[in-house]
Amino acid sequence: MTEAGKGEAPATAAVLVIGDEILSGRTQDANTRYIAKYLAEIGVDLREARVVPDDENEIVAALDALRARYTYVFTTGGIGPTHDDITADAVGRAFGAEVAEHPEAMALLRQRFTEEELNPARRRMARVPKGAKLVRNVASWAPGFWIENVIVMAGVPVIMQSMMDTVGPQLRSGPPILAESIEAGAIPEGNYAMKLEEIARRHERVSIGSYPQFSKAGICNQIVLRSRDGTSLALAAQAVRDMLADLSR
Repeated sequence: MTEAGKGEAPATAAVLVIGDEILSGRTQDANTRYIAKYLAEIGVDLREARVVPDDENEIVAALDALRARYTYVFTTGGIGPTHDDITADAVGRAFGAEVAEHPEAMALLRQRFTEEELNPARRRMARVPKGAKLVRNVASWAPGFWIENVIVMAGVPVIMQSMMDTVGPQLRSGPPILAESIEAGAIPEGNYAMKLEEIARRHERVSIGSYPQFSKAGICNQIVLRSRDGTSLALAAQAVRDMLADLSR
């Protein structure tokens, strides 16, 4: 893992989720949450997440916007053997790179499939843009790939997670993003919103958010603080606790 140099801005990232099945509601996106937690632990700021359909023009447009803005772009979905798996072609078009079978990817597939089983559909999983390097995983033999700052991964969560384990040590890391959650209980957000804003202004190095949860027992609010600076986080958290204690009296 490459550590950020002194004074260097933290690495930033975006996730591009590709697939009609996500937009239709048929499949829930579990990958963005996993990637967000993984990146926070190594000090990479996830700044944006988008979902696009299996449409080449939509994928290319999103890629062009995101890769110009962030240090890394992680895509999930669309690198399987079926006709709607068009991510490799879209990425190739975005970079102006020809997409072709990668000899090393074919060798990996041959470790799993016989020549008879390695039909044209399965061979699609060996197609990557020229200039890309493979992203291996231990969950399946079919690789993802990495071209410039775009990392293309599978949509199946267990395979995607294995690919993150491969690329994670190669990312530019920084101080981890620390988080602390404080239960506000049934105190209404409106009762502490202005005071919480004051605390946020006093502790600029800390991100503070309030998140209500609803259950049969009623509303239960939680205040979450995030920062790379442990001291700043501790001071802000204590200020929040003091505020809640005053409101509970």
